[in-house]
Order: sequence, then structure tokens, then C-alpha cells
Amino acid sequence: MTAKIRPAKGAPYARILGVGGYRPTRVVPNEEILKHIDSSDEWIRSRSGITTRHWAGPEETVAEMTLAAAGKAIADAGITPEQIGAVVISTVSHFKQTPSIATEVAHRLGTGKAAAFDISAACAGFGYGLTIAKGLVVEGSAQYVLVVGVERLSDLTDLTDRTTAFLFGDGAGAVVVGPSEEPAIGPTVWGSEGDKADVISQTVPWDDYREGEVEKFPALRQEGQTVFRWAVFEMAKVAQQALEAAGLTSDDLDVFIPHQANMRIIDSMVKTLKLPEHVTVARDVETTGNTSAASIPLAMERLLATGQAKSGDTALVIGFGAGLVYAATVVTLP
Repeated sequence: MTAKIRPAKGAPYARILGVGGYRPTRVVPNEEILKHIDSSDEWIRSRSGITTRHWAGPEETVAEMTLAAAGKAIADAGITPEQIGAVVISTVSHFKQTPSIATEVAHRLGTGKAAAFDISAACAGFGYGLTIAKGLVVEGSAQYVLVVGVERLSDLTDLTDRTTAFLFGDGAGAVVVGPSEEPAIGPTVWGSEGDKADVISQTVPWDDYREGEVEKFPALRQEGQTVFRWAVFEMAKVAQQALEAAGLTSDDLDVFIPHQANMRIIDSMVKTLKLPEHVTVARDVETTGNTSAASIPLAMERLLATGQAKSGDTALVIGFGAGLVYAATVVTLP
């Protein structure tokens, strides 16, 4: 006789219940970047749209930034840390391989014995984490899931690299995902194009640096024009697929929150998607820079905090980056 496994029983649907963010106190203008590269403020603005970015100080570690953002998200969701059943953290800039930073965060937040793990999905990390969280809530493995994107990319920035020195910033963005009586997180359209993995990468492996084969600390590098073309043309298709998967059109959107990689990419995607004028577009990159996994939740928090978006709005979110990986979905804002 074959034993029958009891089916999982979770919530009918999942939704984002709260959002929080943390931006380091130090604001770095383009003028500071120009001390290290031969360029100009006008060139940086025209190429990226970035005027300032936040860089973390010694005390603003990945853990501390995460705790600050997570605390705000939990409070915004109206729950207590003890109710968190899982903690999912996306980061590429936590240099301690094991244990995961998520276990430390879960403990320090006071979640009890919440499941906790890190993921590495670069700038698509928030979308990956959100998808995992939705599955955990609907499957019944956790009632509430904390999802965090956090980066200290200033640690991985080569200040002498004219193509990337001005791009990256630090920060943490968090959301709490919990049960819903109606669909509030659409199907995720995600994937990877590993044949293009070298387009965005770390300059050298950690073991090369450890063994003294290279003197320069590893940093991030990218082929800017290749990334631009891929993001504008291929990711616009993915964004459209996410809309269709949710049974919506661009006319149904209130907000568009793409990964904050570059203002030119954002503006080109808006044009390619033919978004109506009523759609609010996140352009947080101007004063925050590219914060990889943290960029979407940070932009979401700012839109809600400034009143540019409101609770209940329908938003299309899409992240894309090193791998090359991507994830897009439609959500109801908390």
C-alpha cells in the first residue's frame, strides 16, 4: 500500500503587506567620483542619469542595513518579528560565505526559529526572493516571509574604472509577504541567459586574490553597450510577458518599478512598452545609483513615502542583471 501525503494548506494567495528601506547616511556626489576618473558630471548624468549615490560607512554593514530596512517593513505590515516564518535575503556583497547573513538577521530580529537563507541573483534578486516568498505562503510553509535585497556595492567598485565607478550605491530594501484573499502577486516570468554571463561579472575570483595571483581587490565590471541593448530590447519583452501572465495590459498599470540600473535604460523601456502617461515610473536611480538587489524595494518605498504611488496601486516590477538573470511580475502595492 502506498502512503498518501497530506496536501499542503496555505493561504489562497499572497501579497506584499509592508515595505521598508535603508539608505546610508553618506551621500556621494559625482564630483567625488571625478577625483578618480577622467570624466565630467555632464557625461555621468547623460550616460546614467545619476547625480548622487549613498555609500555605507564602517558601521553600516550588510547586516545593520538589513535590520534597519526589515524593522520598517515589519512595522509597516503590522505584524511582529515572531510571526515571521522565513527570511530570504538577496545579496552579492556579503563576503562571509557561510553561515548565511539571513540566519543572523532572523536571530537579531527575534523571529525565533524562522527558516533563513541567502540567494545570489544579482539585480533580479528581489524578484527571485518575492517569488520564493509567494510560494512559501501559498504552500503553507510560512505565514509571513521577510524578503530583503541588500548591497554594499561600494566594496566592489573600482574607482579607477571609468565605465563603472559612478554606477553603484549601497542600501537595503525589504518587504513582508503574507496571506491574501485575492491575487496580489502575479505569475513570475523569470529566467537566465548564461551564455552572456561574462557581460556583467566580478573581475577575478576570490581564490585568485587569496593566492596572490592578483593584487587588486575584486570588483564589478560590465560591457555597458551590450547590457544596455539586452535590457532595453529583451527585458521589455519579459515585462510584457509578465503583464500578459497577470491578465493585464499597460493601461491597467498605475506604477512601473524597473531595476534602477540606468536612467537611459528606464526611459527606453518605458518607450518600448508604450506605457500610458498616467503610469508613475520609478526613477530612484538619480539619487541612489544602482543598488542591485535593493533597488526595486528601495524605489517602491520612496514612491509610497512621497505619495507618488499609493497603497492598492497595480505595479509592474522587473529586475535584471549579472548572470544574465531576470524576473518580472505584477504586484499590488502595500
